[in-house]
Amino acid sequence: MTTPAVQRAVDAAFREEWGRVVATLIRRTGDWDLAEECAQEAFTEALRRWPVDGVPQRPGAWLTTVAGNRAIDRLRRGARGAELLEQAGREALPRSDTNEDAMPELFDETDEIEDDRLRLIFTCCHPALPLEGRVALTLRSLAGLTTAEIAHAFLVPEATMAKRLTRTKGKIAAAGIPYRVPPAHLLPERTAGVLAVLYLMFNEGHSASSGTELIRAGLCDEAIRLGRALQQMMPDEPEAIGALALMLLHHSRRHARVGGDGELITLEEQDRDRWDKAEIQEGLRLLELVLHRRQVGPYQLQAAIAACHARAASAADTDWREIAGLYALLEARMPSPVVSLNRAVAVAMAGDLEAGLAIVDALSGEARLERYYLLEATRADLLRRRGDQAAAAAAYERALPLAPSEVERRYLSSRLQEVGGSSATATTPNS
Repeated sequence: MTTPAVQRAVDAAFREEWGRVVATLIRRTGDWDLAEECAQEAFTEALRRWPVDGVPQRPGAWLTTVAGNRAIDRLRRGARGAELLEQAGREALPRSDTNEDAMPELFDETDEIEDDRLRLIFTCCHPALPLEGRVALTLRSLAGLTTAEIAHAFLVPEATMAKRLTRTKGKIAAAGIPYRVPPAHLLPERTAGVLAVLYLMFNEGHSASSGTELIRAGLCDEAIRLGRALQQMMPDEPEAIGALALMLLHHSRRHARVGGDGELITLEEQDRDRWDKAEIQEGLRLLELVLHRRQVGPYQLQAAIAACHARAASAADTDWREIAGLYALLEARMPSPVVSLNRAVAVAMAGDLEAGLAIVDALSGEARLERYYLLEATRADLLRRRGDQAAAAAAYERALPLAPSEVERRYLSSRLQEVGGSSATATTPNS
């Protein structure tokens, strides 16, 4: 019978070791499905054996050994197994027992484990794969989420997500995408792609693109966990550190962003005592560490903006001038209408409301913001602050049908009513 202590040990091992085990098996067998199935069997075996034998000193090694044995058995029984084993020079390899100190030679390459995880994450995030496939495969292979869990996170049927994963794995095989860390000359651009996938995953959790909930904390947690792993594997990559700091600083506000009644609470109105101080301190420490290297990139600049909010004891203490300046730097590095819209808020909050509104007006013809509800929601909020209630109401009404979640629509409705409208739904960009 599994005791609570053993269950906690298995859960911890799953969080820490799943990606390592799967990555090692993929490298050795070349079969993604086999690697995932054998890894799952190893964790099931741990639930059976650890209550009797005790939790091993090296859980990851034990799990890799068990999963490796299962993979060898299946390959030897399969039609293609003998050929694959022979090609890898492993045909004569004896099957080992499940003692964590008796790892077979096949899987006893501990110095390559971290390289395996890098290979896996760069393969999952290869630019030849469709973006939705990259995110799904990363969650499945590196984070260990089930197909049902991934489907639930992105509000699609499980069958749809299963097909998406199958197509993505098939694309890897059909396109001959190599299971490797990119060569040095491709590493910068490919690292940016990996970080983009992780941050997309985090953003979907931070502000859900649809559904009844604003926050899906599980997705945020997985993105942060993978961000930590990437930062540990690439300790000299400034943007990996910056992205992790950014996610931590944003995630630190999660408990204060939604009220007990499920209503959205804007950054300006949040109870800062509910912010996660430990995550803030970790994020600030990482940011200070990386900024000293003077290799500033977009993630570091965004983390610096989040740090301005994190350091402010109250909304009134926020240094909006510094934030506006950081957004100007970010806009120069990473031109984007969304960045410009955020700069408009910072400029307005720094004291120049008309200048902020002018930036918003200049973005009105931007095609990429045509269905972006925060353009009109921002305009409405700034007009409300200026005292132009009728114009604010009209902007809230335009924002309402574009808002992606019920939480945001309810918020916009309450704001619309405040300025004399009938009903609506909008939100400021900072929450």
